[in-house]
Amino acid sequence: MTQRKPTKSATPKPAAKKPSKAAKPAKAAKPAKPSSAADDDDDDGDDGGLAVALEALELALDKKAVEPVLLDVRELCGYCNYQLVLSGRSERQVDAITDGVVAGLRDLGLRPLGTEGKRSGHWSLLDFGDVVVHVFNHQVREHYDLEGLWNDAPRVPIEVPADARLPADTY
Repeated sequence: MTQRKPTKSATPKPAAKKPSKAAKPAKAAKPAKPSSAADDDDDDGDDGGLAVALEALELALDKKAVEPVLLDVRELCGYCNYQLVLSGRSERQVDAITDGVVAGLRDLGLRPLGTEGKRSGHWSLLDFGDVVVHVFNHQVREHYDLEGLWNDAPRVPIEVPADARLPADTY
């Protein structure tokens, strides 16, 4: 007859006492970067998404976006660091700019955390974590006036080609 190995007793052994988390001194929590955010470590000069915003700007300009404005909202906003606001001249162009930004950043390994209004042709919002890109039909942009809403946000100086400016009488 073979002997059985003793089974664990029905009475549990007292667990080793772990110090409570509250007893430990609190460290400043560093927010986790979303998987789509740029993989910048603090050691190599984390720019808080500025490089992603500038890349999105270039991709949008390649699709003939107009009147781009890059807002630095780090001191005013808890959900992103930069907001890129730009326009298309038509509903089809708004969709093309949106698709161009998403595809170009995807090629760099970045995917939006969320999108809103895609395929509407009026306003697309692309959330890349540290950067939010707003692509408007220009008349809709004037109506919502995001630049006025973020009036206290400093504008990041960007080079805008002449063909990305609308004539003054268009406003």
